[in-house]
Amino acid sequence: MYTVPDSGAKTAAHAVLAAVLQVRDCRLQALLWQRAREPYAGFWALPGGTLEADETLEESVRRHLAAKVDVREVSHLEQLETRSDPGRNPAHRELATAFLGLVPSDADPALPPDTRWHPLDELPPLAYDHEPILLAARERLRGKLSYTNLGFALAPRVFTMAELRDLYTAALGHPVSATNLQRVLLRRRLLEDTGEQRHYGSGGGRPAALYCFGSTTLEITDQFAVLRPPTIAR
Repeated sequence: MYTVPDSGAKTAAHAVLAAVLQVRDCRLQALLWQRAREPYAGFWALPGGTLEADETLEESVRRHLAAKVDVREVSHLEQLETRSDPGRNPAHRELATAFLGLVPSDADPALPPDTRWHPLDELPPLAYDHEPILLAARERLRGKLSYTNLGFALAPRVFTMAELRDLYTAALGHPVSATNLQRVLLRRRLLEDTGEQRHYGSGGGRPAALYCFGSTTLEITDQFAVLRPPTIAR
């Protein structure tokens, strides 16, 4: 039987959130801003805000990144998850769709005073349900580094294999062999040798070959591959 909707019923608000990650100082870090108002005044939070009626989710999250934390360019942005717990926002009923955003390691966007990069292994108290969202973003990144070319979003345009190894090590949370990484990525035809070298000057060692990713569009490269932590002998 058809029931006439209650005209007084309230529609849940819909927010967008951005878990923006970057490898900085050899650590995987997240971009957070400090809330000035209740609820959760003084807590750190993922940048984001309300979805407007005339915009898509991606348009909205890009708008909030530009307006709130002055981040206008990310090398990769993808939808992560939607949270719908009725009590997630103590102020009102609110759905939240979170995105994973990546910034290359050589980018250093100017940030407002209330915004800062935080290592994921030393997070401050976070507002709402933002900590599990952020950890889900980290796991999404780690998973996709194993079977896609997503490393392009963490890396500068050109890099040595040692530099790329350090980025993968920071993102994956375990040591990665530069030799094995080079072999895997070259076998999958993800890297291109630029023909250039990085020279370290007098006493700095031999010049190192410079590589780049062949594509900066996300591609599945090996759906069965997994970069696992090293096995510890017992």
